[in-house]
Amino acid sequence: MLLLAAAGAAVLAWHPQRLLTAHGWQPHTSGGTAVLLFAVAYGLATVAFVPRPLLNAAAGALYGIHAGLPAAIGGTVLGAGLAFLLGRFLGRDAVRPLLRGRVALSLDRQLSRHGFRSTLALRLFPGVPFAAANYAAAVSRVRLLPFLTATAAGSAANTAAYVVAGSRAASPTSPVFLLALGFLGVTGVAAAVVARGARARSRTAAGTGAPDDPTVSDAGPPATPARRSA
Repeated sequence: MLLLAAAGAAVLAWHPQRLLTAHGWQPHTSGGTAVLLFAVAYGLATVAFVPRPLLNAAAGALYGIHAGLPAAIGGTVLGAGLAFLLGRFLGRDAVRPLLRGRVALSLDRQLSRHGFRSTLALRLFPGVPFAAANYAAAVSRVRLLPFLTATAAGSAANTAAYVVAGSRAASPTSPVFLLALGFLGVTGVAAAVVARGARARSRTAAGTGAPDDPTVSDAGPPATPARRSA
């Protein structure tokens, strides 16, 4: 836990979020180099628990849709990978205090059983904080490549909506800005519905005694040993 806190403090002390504003770049930094540096700063900022919606909107405001969207998605994947590797390096005992509660335990179970599918659902319907999902994946049995692939695929639509909104923030009454906000509203409602359904299924499984233990595999219960003959 102390190592995790030290790592987070080091990132915060460097203030990577200062690079997410137009005044944070060196005067000679522009074009593709600026977009690349933005993606790196984005990834480091997510490790420091900076909210992704702000970073996505900043990408759109600074670089527009065409450059801002690749930078935001690249930063998303980078941040997810950094948090995942940090959690794996520090170990389950160090990360566990950040993941208390039923939601964290449910994430652990789902990610261990269905890594790609569960990660994709988390990114498509973002009801769990980005950093929490990354650290939950780190202590589960999901592999890095499926986790990053599902993160990129599942985050694309929501990230694009924030980038579009950021690029059109100067004209909040424009149809494009309103459509982006509408899409974010729909995904927010969908995330709430999915979360409520998951909680209901969890309560039903607990009440009926259905197996919800990650140690139980899809192959079924272990075989009962044969009785010895008299």
